[in-house]
Amino acid sequence: MTDADTDGAHIQTLLLTFFYRYMRPLVEAGHVYIALPPLYKMSKGKGKKEVVEYAWTDGELEELRQKFGRGALLQRYKGLGEMNVDQLWETTMDPETRTLIRVTIDDLARAERRVSVLMGDKPAPRRQWIEDNVKFTLEEATVF
Repeated sequence: MTDADTDGAHIQTLLLTFFYRYMRPLVEAGHVYIALPPLYKMSKGKGKKEVVEYAWTDGELEELRQKFGRGALLQRYKGLGEMNVDQLWETTMDPETRTLIRVTIDDLARAERRVSVLMGDKPAPRRQWIEDNVKFTLEEATVF
């Protein structure tokens, strides 16, 4: 689980490379997952009448805007640190409601090329690849 931004993607790349290089049997067995925290929180009302929903994509956000109408409060999460413990459990950790992506290696040669670019000696190509290829929404998630 990492933040849904470029820095979080970089950390995710480091973690995935570690599992790929040193714990590949875990990846091959389907035991490595990426947790996806929401990008947005929308709420309306106060106290017991408060309604809260989360969105993982811009499309989901638009649906919430239409559903909630005027007067709703929108919060864009810039990092996991902006979520309180209850929100993190409800959206990202609770097995009943969380969203996970199973990490798989469908093409070993492609995975090896990606790891070489992403973990090579030059940080510029790595950052460029992340900026060009990693999307921070569920519907466009990119993994190895």
